[in-house]
Amino acid sequence: MLLRRLFLLLGVFAASIAHAAAPASRQPNVIIVFTDDQGYGDVGVFGAKGFTTPNLDSLARDGVKFTNFHVAQAVCSASRAALLTGCYSNRVGIHGALGPGATHGLNPNETTIAEVLKSRGYATGMAGKWHLGHREPFLPNRQGFDESFGLPYSNDMWPHHPEAKAGTYPKLPLYENGQVVDPEITPEKMNHLTTWYTERAVKFIERHKAEPFFFYLAHNMPHVPLAVSDKFRGKSQQGLYGDVIMEIDWSVGEILRTLEKHGLTRDTLVIFTSDNGPWLSYGTHAGSAGPLREGKGTMWEGGIREPCLMRWPGRLPAGAVCDDFFMSIDLLPTLAGLAGAKLPALSIDGLDVWPLISRQPGAKNPHEGYGLWYAQNELQAVVSGDGRWKLQLPHNYRTLAGRAGGKDGIPAKYEGRNVTAPELYDLRHDLGESKDIAAAHPAEVKTLLAFAEKCRAELGDTLTKRPSGAGSREPGRIEGEATKKKKKAE
Repeated sequence: MLLRRLFLLLGVFAASIAHAAAPASRQPNVIIVFTDDQGYGDVGVFGAKGFTTPNLDSLARDGVKFTNFHVAQAVCSASRAALLTGCYSNRVGIHGALGPGATHGLNPNETTIAEVLKSRGYATGMAGKWHLGHREPFLPNRQGFDESFGLPYSNDMWPHHPEAKAGTYPKLPLYENGQVVDPEITPEKMNHLTTWYTERAVKFIERHKAEPFFFYLAHNMPHVPLAVSDKFRGKSQQGLYGDVIMEIDWSVGEILRTLEKHGLTRDTLVIFTSDNGPWLSYGTHAGSAGPLREGKGTMWEGGIREPCLMRWPGRLPAGAVCDDFFMSIDLLPTLAGLAGAKLPALSIDGLDVWPLISRQPGAKNPHEGYGLWYAQNELQAVVSGDGRWKLQLPHNYRTLAGRAGGKDGIPAKYEGRNVTAPELYDLRHDLGESKDIAAAHPAEVKTLLAFAEKCRAELGDTLTKRPSGAGSREPGRIEGEATKKKKKAE
């Protein structure tokens, strides 16, 4: 009897693998939920405490939990550029977080996930934070989105932010399809953003349920200043931050219920992750990096390793856990492959990792390695393709050095620290990057230093006085007012 049960279990397992590897009967709908500043430890199945995330946990139960997923940079605009273009953000000229005064943005010549899928007949839409240029040439409708609704940049670039000095920021507008539909987001309106974005996502799905669609839901939360609707205020045991995460979980639940209602569950790939790690200086208004070192604004694991969940019943094995390293830049080519779309004409950095995502036997990451740039094109670290070895290169980074963060939306001050010589970490056995083992593994250090030189040749490294590389491209730019006036006078 025991042998019979064993054979039955093996048969079910083999069938599930075969099903996952089989061609899709139709192009998948794709939904990407991309939160803002949510930490590795801020989902139930990743160890969250003080609040529950039943809908996110259901994605893990019915799909795959990815414990080694990384974003390309630990800051807003750069991370979003990498996700949407399949490129390191410094390849496309996007660094840091673009502010209200920025006169550049994602170049319209770049190709986004929306444009790739649109070429295969997809309806495309987004709601939430754009942050890739708020001037007209750089808005979502210029980057492949049929519909868009949300804020042009981060919600802390706002006159009502507790840390904003008078006159620092203009009024924060709300955009719809490239036009300002509300010139000022007030504190009360901020409380409704998560609900408004969710409603847009649900309505989009219902309108396009008969055709393949792509929806990008880029929540402003839990980026400070935190805001939450009355239906979740005071519901968690972790104060306002926990309330905000519970509302994001509700948002995911609304989307899952809409897919189920319209019979779209088995036709839809749902991806959940965040743009970077927690903004630790905000303390009680920040999330948790769990076992990882540091957080947002650093290229230590706490800044770039994110909770990631994917569900596609029948195509992804239920309840699986993937410990393989891959990055947000790999999503565009992977989705292109699933949709049967051509890759962008301009070179990209990501590679198709569907065999790895779908847990096909023997699948390996196809990258030689990954470069980790930050700030103004600083190559701060490199990682081996298998994700085991990480070499931190000499650079300065910010840290609380073990001190607690701030309270009630007022941040504590960081201090600067330096990596003075290459430091090697074995991420398989030292997730918290606590022990530098460079002296014990000179061969791995040599290999990663050689790979770092390839990265510098391709995209530059200001730390070694190479501002750009052979593959660097310019962002989109608009003429300044002074230039316009000068030309008009001439």
